[in-house]
Amino acid sequence: MADWIKKSVKNISGKGGLFMFLRAQLSSQLASLTDFLVTIILAKFFHFFYVYATFTGSVCGGIINCIVNYQWTFKALSVKKRYVVIKYILVWVGSIFLNTSGTYLITELLRKITWLTSFLGYLFDDVFIVSKIIVSLAVGFGWNYNMQRIFVYRNKNFSKILKKHK
Repeated sequence: MADWIKKSVKNISGKGGLFMFLRAQLSSQLASLTDFLVTIILAKFFHFFYVYATFTGSVCGGIINCIVNYQWTFKALSVKKRYVVIKYILVWVGSIFLNTSGTYLITELLRKITWLTSFLGYLFDDVFIVSKIIVSLAVGFGWNYNMQRIFVYRNKNFSKILKKHK
């Protein structure tokens, strides 16, 4: 029984596979919670324009996500922190752009549908929260996880790769 527990813990905390994906999702949820709390607090209590609140929430969530992913999700301790930071910022800029512009576009589209706006507004107090949920899920699965897994937390010497292509 003890061996089964040790093996299970080792599999869950191991470096790759399904459990890496599950750890990434847990890290993403923690970052999303931070993102949403900051966004909603800024928009609802401090009356920030929802685009600025979305941007600020994305920044705060991204910082949490980078730290957790580096140490726990992808176990990238062999990769130099400065390279992780540089690559993460590149991916993060794309993520923030996708989240902010996607939230804006979907919010503005939904606001044009009056019956839907009144229904969603009744449920969520504002339509942008629904938009943010939709966009953050799409960006999280489609962009963030894949770019972090393939690019950010890998120990690759990209200068050698670039020299080969010149």
